[in-house]
Amino acid sequence: MRPLRVLTWHVHGSYLWYLAHAPHELLLPVREGRPEGYGGRAGSRPWPDNVIEVPAEEVRDLELDVILYQSHRNWEVDRLELLSSEQRLLPQVFLEHDPPRQVPTDTRHPVDDPAVTIVHVTHFNELMWDSGRSPTRVIEHGVAMAHHPGWTGELERGLVVVNGLAARGRRLGADVFKRVRAEVPLDLVGMGSEELGGLGEVPLSELPELAARYRFFFNPIRYTSLGLAVCEAMMLGLPIVGLATTELVTVVENRVSGWIDTDVDRLVGHMRRLLADPAEAALLSEGARRAANARFGINRFAGDWHALLTEVAGSPVGGVAADSFGP
Repeated sequence: MRPLRVLTWHVHGSYLWYLAHAPHELLLPVREGRPEGYGGRAGSRPWPDNVIEVPAEEVRDLELDVILYQSHRNWEVDRLELLSSEQRLLPQVFLEHDPPRQVPTDTRHPVDDPAVTIVHVTHFNELMWDSGRSPTRVIEHGVAMAHHPGWTGELERGLVVVNGLAARGRRLGADVFKRVRAEVPLDLVGMGSEELGGLGEVPLSELPELAARYRFFFNPIRYTSLGLAVCEAMMLGLPIVGLATTELVTVVENRVSGWIDTDVDRLVGHMRRLLADPAEAALLSEGARRAANARFGINRFAGDWHALLTEVAGSPVGGVAADSFGP
């Protein structure tokens, strides 16, 4: 079976890199200046050969098998600007990265098309969106932290990884972060984190080594999809402390892989105890890594995407060994 030619966009760089572990070609439109969505192979990831840049103005001349939208703008604007009328009739998939923003239970998804499969990255997202006539599928995250020894936890501090936290406000938990940091030593990493006294953006190649030294990982986010940073931290073996909201309640098990609660004061108590008790942190570290390996393995993720893409393209599933997934 030949690899499928899948047109998609650079919306979430880390997710795109993991998606490239599926054995298909990902064609990314790029524009001058590389504006949002058109960054192509941008960033510090070691992009594999199956991630291919194409000038946006040449997209309508490409031979494609599947169109994979990754944002509402892709569906509402880019689809009409870039694709030919024939390409808009190709098999189409919409990858929904987020839960509904305005009304969590009654927001109709903008696609609402029986010919377009909506892939949700969490079961929580699928539950909350009204996906209308569109068939839905859930493909949970997959992450790869290969060749890294994992958690050591010698730093008596917690780590928070959120991009643009100062600008993204209550939904991402900027106020929760500030409240907890006043009581517990925390370091913030991510784009724009300097605005909140953070360490700034750390190159992705260096982040695992940095993260593994922290005693625990704190997720202050109230309402979003499950962050890849949480999955990556668990794969490294960091105990997770976070708010008991959205999909995280199915990922972190109290006393096994970390602590979740809606009472921030109780979470502060758990953090203080982890800082004072490395032995408890070590037990939770083992639990976090076990849970991540069982749920967020990259081969499962790549296999799920391989099966979906070949299904919607009308191609037989198979022909690719499970251990061949990867860039």
